[in-house]
Amino acid sequence: MHVLVWNGGWTKSLLTAGLVVMAATALMISGCPMNSPEKCDCGLQAYNPDIDPEDFVDAIDNPYFPLVPGTTYLYESETEEGTEQVEVTVTDAKVEILGVECTVVRDTVTLEGEVVEDTYDWYAQDVDGNVWYFGEASMEFEDGMVRSTFGSWEAGVHCAKPGIVMKADPRVGQTYRQEYYACVAEDKATVIALGESYTVPYESYEDCLRTEEFTPLDPDAVEQKVYAPGVGFIFALADGERTEELVSITTK
Repeated sequence: MHVLVWNGGWTKSLLTAGLVVMAATALMISGCPMNSPEKCDCGLQAYNPDIDPEDFVDAIDNPYFPLVPGTTYLYESETEEGTEQVEVTVTDAKVEILGVECTVVRDTVTLEGEVVEDTYDWYAQDVDGNVWYFGEASMEFEDGMVRSTFGSWEAGVHCAKPGIVMKADPRVGQTYRQEYYACVAEDKATVIALGESYTVPYESYEDCLRTEEFTPLDPDAVEQKVYAPGVGFIFALADGERTEELVSITTK
């Protein structure tokens, strides 16, 4: 069963009934953020991807970004506040955005066992094998209550546009836009290495891909991410320190 969640034009999504309660709560209170496109340049005419639903496929099987429904990835980091865990679950839910059927991925962050962020991301793969990012419904929590939905966006709403999170044929030096929602979500990535080997708590991997992510909204926020073939994201590097290391993969 799918349910339409709508808050008057800010963000909409089709989610399975089991996801609606939290998503609806976040979307109804979100409104436009303080630095929304209404207060920024909404045009960005230079970036205007042509999205044709006929150019997309049902499955997401890019080797460096596979999304198989029923798969859950668990990542762990040690922070000054304690142990942070990120649970990423590929659901069997779909949401239609710009006519494209997108896979819903739930990303839940806990700090010392308490939920601090819960996000629903929307992805789709084109016929060439590129994985596109169509938006997210993001909720930040404090003391068990939703305190912010800043960072939420949906392609096609308020001039937001989808971007590519993983190229079909990544090559060193490629730079691509991962998302575009003026003044809110403007991440880009550059492929900086291929064919590397890494070990994380879960497993050792070869032929890994390493990217560097950055955003003009915060020039100091630079992060590297490592992806393993057949698995996807396995850890991040920030200021030379590893974060979000893969510790388990489970399937239903």
